Amino acid sequence: MPELPEVETVRRGLAPVMEGARFSRVEARRGDLRWPLPKDFAKRLEGTRVEGIGRRGKYLLADLSSGDVLMMHLGMSGSFHIVRAGEKESPGKFHHERSKLSVHDHVVFHMSNGALVSYNDPRRFGFMKLTPRSELDAHPLMKAMGPEPLGNAFGAEMLAQACAGKKTSLKAALSDQKIVAGLGNIYVCEALHRAHLSPKRRASTIADRSAKPNERANVLVDGIKAVLKDAIEAGGSSLRDHRQTDGNLGYFQHNFRVYDRAGKPCPTRGCKGSIKRIVQTGRSTFYCPVCQK
Repeated sequence: MPELPEVETVRRGLAPVMEGARFSRVEARRGDLRWPLPKDFAKRLEGTRVEGIGRRGKYLLADLSSGDVLMMHLGMSGSFHIVRAGEKESPGKFHHERSKLSVHDHVVFHMSNGALVSYNDPRRFGFMKLTPRSELDAHPLMKAMGPEPLGNAFGAEMLAQACAGKKTSLKAALSDQKIVAGLGNIYVCEALHRAHLSPKRRASTIADRSAKPNERANVLVDGIKAVLKDAIEAGGSSLRDHRQTDGNLGYFQHNFRVYDRAGKPCPTRGCKGSIKRIVQTGRSTFYCPVCQK
């Protein structure tokens, strides 16, 4: 499932062609994705202007002139593809093999500037919802979400307070969207390696008895911010289905330190360990048992 860097990469791709433009026509080629599309979905969108494209955690948020927000989630295999006005759809430039199957283009936005924005989702785990902007923060998918890890509010003190007293593993805590928004399996593994902290370590150990952050919390926050910034700059990670909006692959998977590198030497300078794979809460975890303590 795309994590924060992949979703942010998509947001940056959609913004230039959608912001300031109106939905001239909306094709909802089926009535549902993971969940049914909102009632009168196309009718409610057509004619409205996109005021801005934002992101909250792993969700894309399009603010509309109608006062609604179009909430979009990519699920496991969702992706957006853009053909700008005056350009021909070219598989080599805009699409990779998976997206040639137009049967999986479930929602198509015809924008007033001539751009065509298609949402392609073979597995249909993604979804789109419409909710009033005034009710967004109270929406069930939003109200319990933790802070943005690249936001000014996110820091060692906040993370330590969220983890204080928790008996769960550090890996599980960081993967909890109620503690920090947007992180998933890949970037939790990568951030923990940068911080040299074991994914098996109890989450509460980054805080003292007064729920104040210790040095582990400071280093971990730095690792989280650094890996997310690096991944966004690289266009996200392309594992299986993720594509940027122009069809190109993200490149951060070539910079993984531990993820999917079981059995390979640890990249930490001076460390003689090898990357190990274990299973935590049903997901693969990759780490170095030598330098991550």
